[in-house]
Amino acid sequence: GKNAVRVFLSEVFCSKPRGLQAARKLRTHRKDQRWASKPFLKAHLPSKYQKPFGGASHAKGIVLEKIGIEAKQPNSAIRKCVRVQLVKN
Repeated sequence: GKNAVRVFLSEVFCSKPRGLQAARKLRTHRKDQRWASKPFLKAHLPSKYQKPFGGASHAKGIVLEKIGIEAKQPNSAIRKCVRVQLVKN
């Protein structure tokens, strides 16, 4: 009847494993697929996406030079900035 067709269609179009014994399969598949997303890679790979502060909110550094940067129009100010070399990382 109608329910048999509905069950059949759900089995054809949905390739996700279902059932009481499917938890490990779902979990490992999700774990593998997470590496396909770029934000997850940025957060978990230490290579080219490494953060300059190493995940910390503050860092210690040595002042290399002091720079005065002029503000854009219509403001007229000299912003006092410094170029620093971070001590760690």
